[in-house]
Amino acid sequence: MTLLGENAAALYDTGPVPGPGGLPMTYGQFATGELTVVDLYQPVVPRLSAGLQLHGEYQGSGFTEPKYIARRGDGQVVQLSRLLYLVASSIDGSRDVETIAHRVSARFGREVSAENIHYLVENKLEPLGVTVPEGQEDDQVSAPRSDLLLVLKGHRVIFNERRVAKIAKALAWLHNPLVVMVVLAGVAVLDVWLFAFFGAITPVLEVLDQPVLLLVVFVLTVASLVFHEFGHASACRYGGARPGCIGCGLFLIWPSMYTDVTDVYRIGKGGRLRTDLGGIYFNVVFMLAMAGAYAVSGQPFFLAAVYLGHFEILEQLMPAVRLDGYYILGDLAGVPDLYGKIKPILISLVPGAKGLKARAEVAELKKSSRVIVATWVLTMVPLLIGELGYALWNLPRIAATMIRSLTEQITGTGGAFAEGEIAAGLMGVVGCIMLLCPMAGVVYLTVKVGGRLWRGAVRSTAGRPYLRLALCAVLLTGLGGLSYAWVSGMTPEPLPKKPPIAPILQPGVSTSAPPARRASTPDHSDASPSAGVSTTPSASASPSASASPSGSASPKSSASATSTGPAGRPTGSPGSSGQPPTSESAGSGSASPSGTPSSGSPSPSMSTTQPPESSPPSSAS
Repeated sequence: MTLLGENAAALYDTGPVPGPGGLPMTYGQFATGELTVVDLYQPVVPRLSAGLQLHGEYQGSGFTEPKYIARRGDGQVVQLSRLLYLVASSIDGSRDVETIAHRVSARFGREVSAENIHYLVENKLEPLGVTVPEGQEDDQVSAPRSDLLLVLKGHRVIFNERRVAKIAKALAWLHNPLVVMVVLAGVAVLDVWLFAFFGAITPVLEVLDQPVLLLVVFVLTVASLVFHEFGHASACRYGGARPGCIGCGLFLIWPSMYTDVTDVYRIGKGGRLRTDLGGIYFNVVFMLAMAGAYAVSGQPFFLAAVYLGHFEILEQLMPAVRLDGYYILGDLAGVPDLYGKIKPILISLVPGAKGLKARAEVAELKKSSRVIVATWVLTMVPLLIGELGYALWNLPRIAATMIRSLTEQITGTGGAFAEGEIAAGLMGVVGCIMLLCPMAGVVYLTVKVGGRLWRGAVRSTAGRPYLRLALCAVLLTGLGGLSYAWVSGMTPEPLPKKPPIAPILQPGVSTSAPPARRASTPDHSDASPSAGVSTTPSASASPSASASPSGSASPKSSASATSTGPAGRPTGSPGSSGQPPTSESAGSGSASPSGTPSSGSPSPSMSTTQPPESSPPSSAS
């Protein structure tokens, strides 16, 4: 090493001098030996998060700009712009930002610098969990997830991807257009015969009379739900996409099934609609198979399974919740998350800067998609508000009926076990589950909705004390008025007690109808003109006075509750397919003998064509 300068001033020179390897250093550092360690330049090499899958362009999108789909290892699906997708697809764990910039520039058609790539990775892809933060040793990320209210939780795989692929390949021929036409024609003939000539309710009543047959129908229902999921998987395979696993999870507290068909986003709209309808189509195939089994064996429980299958199909077609109908409507519009568009569409109707910003977001959709989504939003929001208001107005009636029904159910079931009637006790346990599930679902949904509304109100009124005070006043006024209606008896009374529709599910509950209540007046309730002033023992002991049908009802007969449990659809079975409910109005947990789900209890047969925790794609530009 040579020293710059030989005069005295050079000894005190603090300017940079060439050091080993060309690194800068000062004379003082050299003279004292205190050399600063300077790291050599190391290129930045971004990495993708563990399990990330890039599915390509979202075909048939309802957005004006192309969207690209990626799915993280935790199941969360995200939407990326074309530039972000090109950056993510160029990352392989070995290329540095300079090399990635060259590749992206060539494919994007515009110059993208290494600084641009570094910015996009750090500020766009890392927050979405697509890439791993710089300096992290492993590839696992903890990125935010969409907090969906009505989505499957705690999913578990039943059939892995390899097994699903084999079975889906074997069943894919059922989606051939000629086969589909034959199946639809066959089910039309079956329905005409079953409903118009045979009598669809007859086999259901026969099954309700025999507990063993009810268990058989339960097994057939579970089989139809599993077959429903393979309808989604096989349709996905038939369209050219790769189906994933089939598993189960919890929707609210109902066991439900799902099929991972995320890969279907990269095929056309027709293929996605076929996949959405595949589960319902396989329900139809299953019903034809059950009709054939009845023709061979003559057993009525096969036709009971056919009858209940119709209600399962109708339930799946509801677009209000994340069932098959919701995804059918979403794919028709080209919008994977309809619920995510409720807020911007409603805010876009508000004048001012806030509405202008929301209108810019809505403007990202094509005109046809905006019409479909806006129609759905403007239909569903009043419906949800109406259901919530109706449930709150009838809350005392619902609570009293459900609690008394559950009390009778538990008492009767315990009595059956105490008397050694094991079969009756087990069926009573099924009835208890049928009552507990909707009750727990109502409580869970109420807590979730209430929590979200509270958090939203706190955020929207932050720093605005007058608005928060006004909102609290409105809330207290509404709760006060509703409480007065509950206490004063303005709301409907609990349902009158009726004999159970399915006695096998309610052991120990009386099957005789309670005596009818008749109106009476204080002055003319029990007394004849002569008996009204009589005080003799003979008059008070008169049989006509003690058994008069016009007397006031006893407390036992006036305290009524609906104790009928669902008889048509067993509770606790895994759900079928599609994607779930918006908000359900609370009900008594009972169902008609035909198997129609009660209006207030979510049905156990729910399913998803998405992984349960795969939230609808969140977008990034």
